[in-house]
Parts: sequence; C-alpha cells; structure tokens
Amino acid sequence: MRTEPAGEPPWWRRAVVYQVYPTSFADGDGDGWGDLAGIRSRLPYLQWLGVDAVWLSPIYPSPHADFGYDVADYCDVDARFGDLASFDALLEEAHARGIRVILDWVPNHTSDRHPWFLESRAARASTRRDWYIWRDGTRDGLPPNNWRSAFGGPAWTFDDRTAEWYLHLFLPEQPDLNWARAEVREAMHATLRFWLDRGVDGFRADVVHLIGKDPALPDQDASLGEVDRVAIHDDPRTHELLRGLRRVLDEYPGERMMVGEVNLRDTLRIATYYGAGDELHLAFNFLALEAGFDPAAWRTLVETVGEALVPRAWPTWVLSNHDNPRHRTRFGGSERRARAAAVLLLTLRGTPFLFQGEELGLEDAFVPPAARLDPGGRDGARAPLPWTPEPPHGWPAPPFLPFPPEPGGRSVERQRGRPGSTLLLYRGLLALRRRSAALRDGDLQLVDAPPEVLRFVRVAAGERLEVAVNFSPEPAALAGAEGSTIMLASDDLAPGQPFAGAVPPECAVVLSPSVPAQKRP
Repeated sequence: MRTEPAGEPPWWRRAVVYQVYPTSFADGDGDGWGDLAGIRSRLPYLQWLGVDAVWLSPIYPSPHADFGYDVADYCDVDARFGDLASFDALLEEAHARGIRVILDWVPNHTSDRHPWFLESRAARASTRRDWYIWRDGTRDGLPPNNWRSAFGGPAWTFDDRTAEWYLHLFLPEQPDLNWARAEVREAMHATLRFWLDRGVDGFRADVVHLIGKDPALPDQDASLGEVDRVAIHDDPRTHELLRGLRRVLDEYPGERMMVGEVNLRDTLRIATYYGAGDELHLAFNFLALEAGFDPAAWRTLVETVGEALVPRAWPTWVLSNHDNPRHRTRFGGSERRARAAAVLLLTLRGTPFLFQGEELGLEDAFVPPAARLDPGGRDGARAPLPWTPEPPHGWPAPPFLPFPPEPGGRSVERQRGRPGSTLLLYRGLLALRRRSAALRDGDLQLVDAPPEVLRFVRVAAGERLEVAVNFSPEPAALAGAEGSTIMLASDDLAPGQPFAGAVPPECAVVLSPSVPAQKRP
C-alpha cells in the first residue's frame, strides 16, 4: 500500500471522496443494472474529474430488501455486480490511477437470510441465538419496548417458530447484531480484515452509532418523532466498540481509515465519536443537509464545527447522498444555488464527500409510484447517471429507474465539451483544491460580511484565499476585496480578472486578496 511522506497529513484529510451508488452508476454487462465492470470502465472519468477516492455503496450478496444494506455475506460480491475477481481488477486499476477505494460496511444489522441469523432463529438453544437481540414480549403480548424502526412501525418482529421478538432498527429483514457478544465482535472484525487483506483503503461504516445498546433496552421518550427515536441511540458502550474497530485498521499499513455514519444531528455529540484520536478517523455531520440555501444556517454550522471539532478532529462536509434528495432539488431546482453550494463545499476546512451526479447538476428523477423500489422512497436521488446525450445515455440497455430531468443536456459527454458547465466547475474546483495548501490544510477564519453573505479566509504556508458566498438574489458588496484576483467563481465572473467589489446574485467566488479582510471579533 502507498504511504504518505513523513510529516504529511494522512491522505483522508486531503482527499475529495466520490460516492458511487453501484446500481445506478454504470452498466458493464447490459442488464440495466450498474455493476463493478461498469465502474471500472468509468475510472478514467473519475481520474479526469480529479477525485482522490471512491466510496462504493454495498456490493455484498444481498436479497436487496434495502438495496444492499441487508447483507447476506460480508465476504463476497453480489452476482448482480460481478465477483471477487472483478472487484480485485477494479481495485488494482483504481490504485494504478491514484484513486483509493472505500467500501460501505454495515455493522449494525445483517440480512435475515444471513447464515448467522438463520441459525440464530432456528431454536432458542441455538449457539448463535444471542448473536442477535431476542426478547420476550410484555404480558399483554406487545413488543419488549417502544423502540421504532427507521422505516416506521415497531422495531420488533415476533418470530412464530421460537415465540420471541427480535430487534431491527430498520426493516424486519434487517435484524440487529448483538455487539455485546465477543463472538460477534470477532466475526465482524474478520469481515474487515477480509477486505483489508485485499487492499481496500477504508470503510464507510453504516449507522455505526447504533451498535452499542443498553442491555436493559429501556423505553424511549414517547414524545419523540419516529426519526428522532432512531437517532437518539447514543450509548456509551459504542465507544469501546469503535476503539476495537480502530485497532483492526491500525494493524495495516497505508493509513487505512473509517468514516462513520453518525446520524445524531448534534455536532458536539458527533465529535465524541472521534474519541481521543482512537475511534473513527472521520464522522459524517449531516447538519449541512438541513442547512438549505440559508446564510445564517451555514454561518452557525461553520462556527459550531470550528468550536466542536477543530483542532480536536477533522470535519467532513456533504451536500447530497443516496439517502436524501439531491441538493439542487432541495434548493428548488436552482442551478445557480447548487453551483454556489459546490464552491462552498469544496472550500471549507475538512474532507468533502461528493455524491455521483452532483457534478452534473442533476436533480432527483421523478419515479412513478408503480416503479418505486426503495422502501424509504429514495429512488429519485438514486436514478442512473447519463453518460451520453442520446438515449439510453451510455447504458447498454435501458436502466432500472428513469433518468433525472434533462439527461441529454446534463450528460457527461455534453458537459465535458461545454465551457461553463457544472461538470467543468467541479473539475476546476478539485484542481484548485489540489494545488492550494490553504484549501487542503489551512485554517478557516470567518470574516465580517453582510448578513446575506458567508465570507471566510483560508490560510496556510504563506497562502491566503478568500471565499464569499452570496445567498441573496441581489448583488452583494464585499468591502475590502476590491482589486483581488478572481481564482474561481460559480457564475458570471471570469478567473484571472480583478474583482470589482460585488458578488453576483446567488454566486460564490474564490479570491486571492490584495488586502486582508477584517477578522470577526
């Protein structure tokens, strides 16, 4: 494995990570479903775009009740996507192109068709019975407690064969593992080692904050909404489990990493999942998904992240993913807003994660009710990528879901050749970030600005860049920035030109200032 030069920050602090949802990225065998061969065929595109790592959503054998997040075998590849040989070929070529590979790993639950669960539910006396969480119900025949599933309804299913209830914080087809058992911990550590031995660079750990549970399984506050009930799980036992995972990763050279899905919506609580540098390397903070196109919300979030994480831990930033509507859709379909947000995402201090297709300015697809597949209603964000202008847009056969709006005009091929396209904006941002020590490693300092503008400077190694995002539909004056050189802008302003002093409406600009801006007190 590659290692960083002595004294350099770990690779994951400087990386831009690109999430690939394998089912809808690219089809290599013509069956209408994306696969590993399709991903491998598009590695030249990802290298051209300038990403440093790809995160593959689950590729394991699965009944696909929750599109791969119901794992039936952690140590193989689903036939829909290929096989271990095709994964190894993808990994080898990605590494040859300087792209690291991160796998989605699902520690909280398995599929109900996993051999472990089949054995667990076979009898109360099964040797794997307590690999999962089984309980008797109440005297009234109700579930053991009031916990709710993320998909709605009780988090418990009654099993007629053994007359007990099993816990599932997601679908009934996704029974929760019992991480209190040493045998479960050892077995799950072995699944990590299987892929680490093959050379993967790290893992995205799905809902990893849920693996520690109070064995008393107390009721939750009945006033909480269903989503909040799932998110409220924040048991201190999880932290020792994370330290165990970290020890596995630290056995391997090459700075293997784990980024956790810590869906707590509280930056201070998320910060604890880094531990003392001995738990997660990175933890997602999804509050950015809720900030909208709102300068006050973003200013508060940037300040909170700076206070809660820096310098204790390294932040992450995300605008879109497979579980949420795309950010352009959330911004009312405005391409200007989506482009300005892209500049913001890629200039903040931390590791940015991109979701496939956001670099094309895609919106969610309209998926008719009869065609919907996902139990959580997330098909629109997971629609296939358009590669070429003409149908079926670079797919050998029509894909399993409809394309997003304007697939021809928003295709990779069309945008690669169109100056000013959203694709070329993202490529320019990644190139600027790669050559700028201030954007990769530098401190971030908020500076005074009008209420409708988020303004900050990034400083490192004698380099100083200023970023201003105008959230208003009107131009916004930027005092003290006149004459600065425009390095990049989301719209309207040409790179290399002097800045005239006003940021266009719903636009973001990166400047090389001639006069330092006044710091906020």
